[in-house]
Amino acid sequence: MKGYLKKNRFDISVIIAFGIFAAYSLFFHFRPGIDILQKNFWAFLKEMLFALPVMFILIGLFDVWVSKEKVQKHIGDSSGVKGVLLVMLLAFVQVGPLYAAFPVAYILQKKGTSSVNIFIYLSSFTMAKVPMLTFEIGFLGLKFSVLRLILSVPVFVLIGMITGRYFDKHKGTINED
Repeated sequence: MKGYLKKNRFDISVIIAFGIFAAYSLFFHFRPGIDILQKNFWAFLKEMLFALPVMFILIGLFDVWVSKEKVQKHIGDSSGVKGVLLVMLLAFVQVGPLYAAFPVAYILQKKGTSSVNIFIYLSSFTMAKVPMLTFEIGFLGLKFSVLRLILSVPVFVLIGMITGRYFDKHKGTINED
């Protein structure tokens, strides 16, 4: 227990500070603090409690149903352009906030996906999901959205390739604490 407290003392202190802030806001009717609690904290907590279990069930099913050999064949180190297109397609059709992409990226990495494809997947997830594009087209127009995609896709593929290769080169030297 002592080791856990020592290792996580910063996180615990932030949680305690937030609890004190919340209690102060409620007791003294501090409007910004009450707004943070009601609008942000509770909404985010509900989203986490309802979305995360479903997401983890789906990721668990993917882990069980899809073999490591199949993943390595299609989006592994030797997959080339086809692998890049497949991870981009996977990212484009997913929904949810960015934190939903990290468990998927972990499973993909565990199954043998190349580091380049994982970084391309995360980049694609952040900027080109179909649900996000529908809103973007509705607010900014089709011409803007297509132009943004045409300009953005090569950039995030290039960044994914650079980052993935750097990660592979320094994999043994990265501190994983």
